[in-house]
Amino acid sequence: MHQYDRLYIDGAWTAAHQEKYREVINPATEAPAGIFIQGGVEDVDRAVQAARRAFCSWSQTSSDERARYITAIAEAMHSRREELARLITTELGMPLHLALEVQVDGPIEGMRNYAAMAAHMDEEEVVDNALIVKDPIGVCAFINPWNYPLHQLVGKVAPALAAGCCMVVKPSEETPMHAFLLAEIMDQVGLPAGVFNLVTGPGVIVGEALCKHPEVDMVSFTGSTGAGIRVAEMAAQSVKRVCQELGGKSAFIITPDADLEAAVIHGVQDVMINSGQTCTALTRMLVPRSRYEEAIDIAKQVAESLPIGDPLAEDSFLGPMCSERQRNTVITYIEKGIEEGATLVTGGVPTQGDFERGFYIRPTIFADVNNQMTIAREEIFGPVLCMIVYDTLDDAVAIANDSPFGLSGGVWAASLTDGLALARRLQTGQVFINGGAFNYRAPFGGYKQSGNGREWGLSGLEEFIEKKALMS
Repeated sequence: MHQYDRLYIDGAWTAAHQEKYREVINPATEAPAGIFIQGGVEDVDRAVQAARRAFCSWSQTSSDERARYITAIAEAMHSRREELARLITTELGMPLHLALEVQVDGPIEGMRNYAAMAAHMDEEEVVDNALIVKDPIGVCAFINPWNYPLHQLVGKVAPALAAGCCMVVKPSEETPMHAFLLAEIMDQVGLPAGVFNLVTGPGVIVGEALCKHPEVDMVSFTGSTGAGIRVAEMAAQSVKRVCQELGGKSAFIITPDADLEAAVIHGVQDVMINSGQTCTALTRMLVPRSRYEEAIDIAKQVAESLPIGDPLAEDSFLGPMCSERQRNTVITYIEKGIEEGATLVTGGVPTQGDFERGFYIRPTIFADVNNQMTIAREEIFGPVLCMIVYDTLDDAVAIANDSPFGLSGGVWAASLTDGLALARRLQTGQVFINGGAFNYRAPFGGYKQSGNGREWGLSGLEEFIEKKALMS
């Protein structure tokens, strides 16, 4: 069992103010996988003060020097990629072969990209008598989710380092172990003391202390919309900048002339990866009425063909839910869908004896869903797909945009030209066309209640920049 009994503050592994610990539960076995120290308000203050002291010098380093550190971090992450993947599989439950690719290799690529982007801070602009220059925003607080823990953490840490900011990181209590390993890497590459600080602990204590701290200049939060509202309220007390990546209920429009089989296969697999615990998952599949029954049949076959089981098995596509609490939440939504009149095509609430242990839920398909049902309005965060019928493409766009969220979306059309035209009409921060891949150089973030600001690419770097106009 992994044991972490120190916080990482001011370049050193240090005891917390109080000795309080919490277990990490392996969701596949329900057995303890690790134990870690819990920080408190006093530890937050120590970490923030360390970051503030370090900011004076770190913000003045050259972009070349910051780029060298970022490259060294990426290389160290790569050398420990299998260790990182095993930790994430152990604490999250995502199958190891997928965790290596999605949860680790992707973030390594994202980290490496920011080495070159550090030079963006040197770029200046002349507008009439004004010279416009860039400054790093300052001390940043990063409050991280449990579902893509390293991915979302690197999406904050990498651009902050490139900009010249210092930071205090709070990982999720469900999946904290990867963050300790990342702190080891920061220490290993010799990142100056105070630039990166790690304080674990409950959101209501550590998270709130970070949001309220007067020496924190910016908060970046990934999590639920409800928690994001609370973060914004607390940060507003000192007028901090807030960047939020929140919930989603993304629509996937399949056009009448699309390759239906290819589209449905992609749509089902997109929802089921990471056991549905993906904020960008295309959980509302919109299908033309003339092809609806055929699409249901294909979706059923695909869902029932996806192997679910031991995350260490090479053929597992789905592992367990991250926690018992999340499994119970998904079960409640499934029961709500049945209660509201949706047709359960396959999956559903696990029967006794399905799995001897572990927080598993089988891939679930609902048909005959309308866009006013709870399962179509709220983020379930589990392996549950809602299939909705439409009559015209105008209807499909209206259904897709009829949501409080606007994080992601998808289109599958007969041609890229048609797909692009349809994608432009969706009110979301990103749209995947005909199975397009995630791009670490493109902006990531949402419209409406899916958040504020952007991560990844130059847009992600801009979140950590203050612009100054020098008039002469």
